Amino acid sequence: MERIAVMVRASDPISEAGVVSALRPRPEVRLVSEPHEAVVVVVVTDVIDDAALQAVRTARRQADARVVMVAGRLDDDGVVAAVEAGVLGLVRRGEATPERLVRVVGGAASGEGAMPPDLLGRLLDQVGSLQRQVLRPRGLTLTGLASREVEVLRLVADGLDTAEIAQHLAYSERTVKNVLHDVTSRLQLRNRSHAVAYALREGLI
Repeated sequence: MERIAVMVRASDPISEAGVVSALRPRPEVRLVSEPHEAVVVVVVTDVIDDAALQAVRTARRQADARVVMVAGRLDDDGVVAAVEAGVLGLVRRGEATPERLVRVVGGAASGEGAMPPDLLGRLLDQVGSLQRQVLRPRGLTLTGLASREVEVLRLVADGLDTAEIAQHLAYSERTVKNVLHDVTSRLQLRNRSHAVAYALREGLI
């Protein structure tokens, strides 16, 4: 198994040395010091503040790497900010055993996200609240698709042609064509079949 190239960056040298010493004996990873060599960058911080988020952005820009963050304190706002900055894995410092770190690093290298279950639950609650209170009243979904766009894709998936969709939804055929054109253009999809595949993959239909 190829070892994962990992670079560790911390807000203080003691924290960096601690994570490095935890990872160095592990056969699954290979520690590197040059950003361009890293597949995963582990950012260690006490709190998720502007400096920590800048370290994440720098790692993604310089190393083009996946980022795992080890933080002393994780609150809801910090988690959202970290995810928005591009963090794939989040670990509380008190839970950062070598085994846990390697598991999260391995997942990040494969493009899989990870965070403490209690934080994941709260984040999902926030997502649900956003959907109910902000997006749905405006006819939007979390994917950025309007509800009528989802409905048109659902009917395409059912095998209806343009005329049948227009009749079913009481739209003009031009409106149906415009909806499909907007969706495929905005999401850079090739055709109707690709749009349906996207909607299925995203759980929309």
